[in-house]
Amino acid sequence: MSRKRPAADAAEAAWVADEDRFVLQQSKKKALLRAKSGRASPIDWLAVTLSVLEPGSAQGAWDDDGAKDDEEFEIMEPEIVFEGLGEDEAALKDLMKGIDGYLGLERGAGRSYWETMKTICQDRLKQVPASSQQTSARGVGSVAGDLDRLLAPKSLPELEKLEKQIRTKLSAGGNIDTDYWEHLLRTLLSYKAKAKLREIGSQITAGRLESLKAEKVKEAESLRAELEPSQDGATNEPEPHLETGERHPLDPEPLLRLRSEDKQLHSMTGTEFAEKLALDRQRIVKKGFIPMQHRQAAAASSEPSAKRQRTEEPSSTVTAQQAAFDREVSRGLRDNEELVTTEVPVETKHIDRWPSNVKPRKPRYFCRLTLGYEWNKYNQTHYDADNPPPRVVQGYRFNIFYPDLMPREDGVVRAPTYKIEREGGRKRGEMLAPAGEDDTCVIRFISGPPYEDIAFRIVDKEWDYSAKRERGFRSSFDKGVLTLHFMFKK
Repeated sequence: MSRKRPAADAAEAAWVADEDRFVLQQSKKKALLRAKSGRASPIDWLAVTLSVLEPGSAQGAWDDDGAKDDEEFEIMEPEIVFEGLGEDEAALKDLMKGIDGYLGLERGAGRSYWETMKTICQDRLKQVPASSQQTSARGVGSVAGDLDRLLAPKSLPELEKLEKQIRTKLSAGGNIDTDYWEHLLRTLLSYKAKAKLREIGSQITAGRLESLKAEKVKEAESLRAELEPSQDGATNEPEPHLETGERHPLDPEPLLRLRSEDKQLHSMTGTEFAEKLALDRQRIVKKGFIPMQHRQAAAASSEPSAKRQRTEEPSSTVTAQQAAFDREVSRGLRDNEELVTTEVPVETKHIDRWPSNVKPRKPRYFCRLTLGYEWNKYNQTHYDADNPPPRVVQGYRFNIFYPDLMPREDGVVRAPTYKIEREGGRKRGEMLAPAGEDDTCVIRFISGPPYEDIAFRIVDKEWDYSAKRERGFRSSFDKGVLTLHFMFKK
């Protein structure tokens, strides 16, 4: 009996390992499918990124039939995932649960990746402003600033070398300030994780560039093969001489005075413009590489395509509706804007009554939230322009694309609508959130076949319906694009 027991334990351990491996594989496969259909959550994007980095793995390696899928989709880098979550504590905690789930299943080299993601998520959670931590945070602000200046410029090898030196100093003991060195080590591990995050982004970008180069070479070879027959029959006739008329310079005439409408524009010096240009370039680089020829590339400014739902285009030509949507997306994100990443799953009513030949799908969207500083009495007392308070949500800008909206029974295409849904029977204007937090609600956008309802969780505050230029309320449906822009009342 004693001889059989170790063998039984080994068999059970092997069975558990196989089960964990199967669950891990299924989790990754589901994440990839959601990413391809434009429904990926933050944890899904982290899992898809790992598949790109793993040796022998590729974008389509998790398909059911084991074959690679030629359909490409843009990868959302981990840094963009975390930036999209911002200071949303609930979303960061959900992401942490997902990371812990993968850590519990991962047994290979992927554990180091998930441990890095967990360190970053923990660091983000520590940065979430809380009313109970504001006073203490100010007490360590100067120390944090010194550590930031020390560690931020260092590369990953330099941080690893410094980590080894600090651990050696702590293990040696002696007359040292242990609290300081332990705090420095914890902070260094956070910066080390950030450096790994940047390295992961560089690896993804380099891999996609190499893939694009190979694809371009293949396209060039194919095009050359198509053109060779036509070149064989070409003659060597000289090109006809074109008579040119009066030449005009292409440069515009200098304006000796500003137009009245231009006097209201913000002016800046050459140095200020160069600094702004450098910041804009950094922001674009952080957004990652998106191939130009893909379906969403007309909208590939500073918005990752992960937040634009994929739909089946009716044709290859750019319609007026597509152009209207692309114009809005091409404006990109302003400095005070972030992407809305709080989509919530909802059921579409009466979808069973739709025609049998209609395939339900989610609409594409480009949704942003507007951030700003709230200078209330507390913030005026504890903060200033050089040390501003945490930014808060001040409004939203929703743009949702419905190019193929079908007419109703009467033959009329109805404009999509929206409605606000509050949980727990809470009424408009009623506040139930703890002090220092905002109540939230769900805004649902309703259209009709072939589009399913789509919803987002937003801050529940009173909207400003005024017609002021910077705070103006806008709700319209034109050229297949539903536009809803609003700011909260101050």
